[in-house]
Amino acid sequence: MLGDIGASERGRYDKRRRFSRKKIVRTLERASGIVWKSGRRAVPVISQNYRCQTKIIDAQDDLSIQVHPDDTYAAAHENGSLGKTECWYILDCPQGAQLVVGHYARTKQELADMIHQGRWDALIRRIPIQKGDFIQIEPGTVHAITAGCLILETQQSSDITYRVYDYDRRTNNQPRQLHIAQSVDVITVPAKSTQDSVRNLSGLSQNTWHEIISCPYYRIFKLNLNGNYTMEQKYPFLNVSVVEGAGQIDGYALKKGDHLILPAGYGRMEWQGRMECIASTVS
Repeated sequence: MLGDIGASERGRYDKRRRFSRKKIVRTLERASGIVWKSGRRAVPVISQNYRCQTKIIDAQDDLSIQVHPDDTYAAAHENGSLGKTECWYILDCPQGAQLVVGHYARTKQELADMIHQGRWDALIRRIPIQKGDFIQIEPGTVHAITAGCLILETQQSSDITYRVYDYDRRTNNQPRQLHIAQSVDVITVPAKSTQDSVRNLSGLSQNTWHEIISCPYYRIFKLNLNGNYTMEQKYPFLNVSVVEGAGQIDGYALKKGDHLILPAGYGRMEWQGRMECIASTVS
């Protein structure tokens, strides 16, 4: 959550990447579900109905292939829980990297047959990625992060996940639990095309507040700053991650790997420097 900006799935952070854990460069008293208690140190208290989370995932191994349900399915089958929509911004990846996004099944029956028969190479679609790519993962999308990828993820505040396949790995000499029936229920068939799945943000114009996506749970923005930029903070909050370069906001120095929260009512902001920033807020 925003009180844990910069946290990974317990991955390491090497010096080349310069992303540090739980580094928040501006505190606040209250912003959209986060309360900062007064005192010598700020202590985050996260409300239970907070609608989105932001995290950094540093994958040291191929993560399990999974799918998330939508709100309707999760409410009916997961004790009233919410489903999960998420998106990825590729901070870094090896040359020639691929992610699992989508599948090749044409019908639900073909999907079920391929899963039950273990025809993973025929089923799973891998797409090439590069630094600066953006991917929206809608409910029902088969997906997985691969080894070596460093990803800034924004997600609906839910952890309902169905594991489709885990490369036959074992825990305590036992196969890891899969959720085959639920996966077949919720996987979207056919999958969204590769061309509609990935968008590269590297070529966006400078000094413009670009809205990358707006869905019912979050909105994502990107700013490629070169020089000076002025804007009004009109959102419920802005969770900002500096993904390249260095600069400042209203005289507050920032560099790659810094994260900050700009609360509601902050007002006019003066950005200076040469840096790329990804920002998010709730819809």
